[in-house]
Amino acid sequence: MRRGGLKFRLLIGLVIVAFAYLRKCSQRQENPYTGKIQTISLSPDQEIAIGIQQAPAMANQHGGLYPNNEYQTYIDRIGQKLVDNSIAKRSAYKYEFHLLRDDRAINAFALPGGQIFITYALFGRLVDNAGRINEDMVAGVLGHEIGHVLGKHSNERISEANFWKLITMGASVGADMGNLANSIGQNTLLKNGREDELESDEIGVKLMIDSGYDPRYLINVMEILKAAAGPNRVPEFQSTHPDPKNRILKIKEAIRKYSR
Repeated sequence: MRRGGLKFRLLIGLVIVAFAYLRKCSQRQENPYTGKIQTISLSPDQEIAIGIQQAPAMANQHGGLYPNNEYQTYIDRIGQKLVDNSIAKRSAYKYEFHLLRDDRAINAFALPGGQIFITYALFGRLVDNAGRINEDMVAGVLGHEIGHVLGKHSNERISEANFWKLITMGASVGADMGNLANSIGQNTLLKNGREDELESDEIGVKLMIDSGYDPRYLINVMEILKAAAGPNRVPEFQSTHPDPKNRILKIKEAIRKYSR
């Protein structure tokens, strides 16, 4: 009975793993904005719904919205200019740009479907030599985040995570290999996260050029991030974000590519 039970468990585990792979194969499709083949399980409407649903909670985590309508209008204008003059306008996404009150966390991020955030801590550092907010640098940050939306990076991460959940379930049923499968899945997601950042940098460069902004200012943004991290920043292989120095090299390549 014990041997028969083990065989049955192995069979069930194999069925679950096979189902996971077949479902993943059926979800492979070309991203219409980047040409990249990805595992995508959410429709644009689902992405938009997730972003809108999660936006208030994300804002609350950073102290809410910044109480300055002039700055918010400034960000809205730059963000909309990037959308209206680029491939983003052809997308089904509904872009909304939010300036967060947080004056400590130097950060910007995007939710699926077009919800884009920048903290005041980062916004306040995007200044020229005279201490004035630099529009091109703001456009660089927002363009990068639009790149995450167009790249469907959250959609792909959700799809990949669901795939590895099934693989882990199958491995756990069939044998005591659940932790191994889960580890492989996490490492895969970590690697893809770095690639996402580089892809978003490239998309951001193109959006800036198409909208009349100087993409070289995205390099200035990387220098700001590098300085903010300080000398004790985490090595690239331990982070989901590439080292700013490596990102600058890729940004320069993208500028040469799209400035021809």
